[in-house]
Amino acid sequence: MATFYFNLAGTPIAFRRSDDDRFLFNPQGHWIGWFPWGDDDVVNKQGEYLGTVVGNRLLRRDQQPYRGYPGYPGYPGYAGYPGYPGFAGYAGYHAGFSDI
Repeated sequence: MATFYFNLAGTPIAFRRSDDDRFLFNPQGHWIGWFPWGDDDVVNKQGEYLGTVVGNRLLRRDQQPYRGYPGYPGYPGYAGYPGYPGFAGYAGYHAGFSDI
């Protein structure tokens, strides 16, 4: 089952095919990034910081330290259509983070 991530307003902006999937996709199923270090930080396909998962939100840390080049994971294949996750509601202010 897909795991969805939302922006602060509650709009779905990304998903993973499962909780332990290392690839991140936009709502249309296009690959946008991956989790190279096995934590909540996501990088884009070029290896640049994309955002951090905070609960069910995908947010950009205002001051993200450089963690080195993560390499390239290979192509993840087609994610398929994940369905519609609904609306998550407003999340309020998260200090040190902004929407992607």
